[in-house]
Amino acid sequence: MDQTTQGTQMQEILGLRWPPVAIAFRTAAPPNVPRIETAAPAGCGYWRLAAEGKVFYTEAADHSTCPVGAHTHGIDLPPETAEELNAIVQMMVGLQYIKMEEIPTIPRRQGAFGVAVYAPLADAPFDPDVVLVRGTVKQLMLLAEAAQAAGVDGGGATMGRPTCAVLPEAMQSGQTATSFGCIGNRVYTGLGDDEGYYAIPGSKVADVMAKLTVILGANRQLEIFHRGRLGTPA
Repeated sequence: MDQTTQGTQMQEILGLRWPPVAIAFRTAAPPNVPRIETAAPAGCGYWRLAAEGKVFYTEAADHSTCPVGAHTHGIDLPPETAEELNAIVQMMVGLQYIKMEEIPTIPRRQGAFGVAVYAPLADAPFDPDVVLVRGTVKQLMLLAEAAQAAGVDGGGATMGRPTCAVLPEAMQSGQTATSFGCIGNRVYTGLGDDEGYYAIPGSKVADVMAKLTVILGANRQLEIFHRGRLGTPA
């Protein structure tokens, strides 16, 4: 199953409002892929642009407006941005939002940063390092069950802040990762109160898709079974 089919079928089977987004980190941009024209206020804002159908890449400077995102993406921050990140961290600590000892445990992409490339999975002219799915709790449940059946489910605790850390977590573990989303992400992407994210390593998408239809069918039959026990119509 090629990427176009994977992206199209995943969206159709699950009834996703937004298409799955392909993200890759490369030393240079693929041919004929343009650089983003205007830097987003936060790195996760690029996820929404890709979900809206745009294909583009970003450079390190395009992430300078989001020190936290730059950190999780493995971007070496210039001194002034590093100071801003420290100020943000200190504010979060002061609000008792995080503890200082949590900082080193936040997943961070390893290796030099060249460019990050974004596209809807169905239109991606590159092999993704990670595929990000935005959906409701039920939609993500079905994905998680398919990943578990495929043997690629991360199985760890659902992640929260910062949401962008779900990318390096999935890439470096080689397994899926789930995020409830953080308040910053919800502001910058318009993530709904009933939505979250599921990150799948690019190399494991085919494995998950191979199980998704089976899991969906099983859930339909189990819903009929459980509703029958409860005496409610399916």
